[in-house]
Amino acid sequence: MNRSSFSENQILSARELEIITLISLEYSGKEISEQLFISLNTVETHRKNIMKKLKTKNVIGLVKYALKNNLIKP
Repeated sequence: MNRSSFSENQILSARELEIITLISLEYSGKEISEQLFISLNTVETHRKNIMKKLKTKNVIGLVKYALKNNLIKP
């Protein structure tokens, strides 16, 4: 079942979209935690939750999905 980007935006929180954007910009987990003033563990939890929600297996799949569904800009 293919969901539209509109429904994905409803499923993902603003913070999760922020994290996807930083992942796509090749920020490390530590850099994301410093940028957003959250712990590295929180970043990893968000990343795992995002991948679960979007049914992706790894970060590469996550970025490909986000680009394909216009969740992030190339």
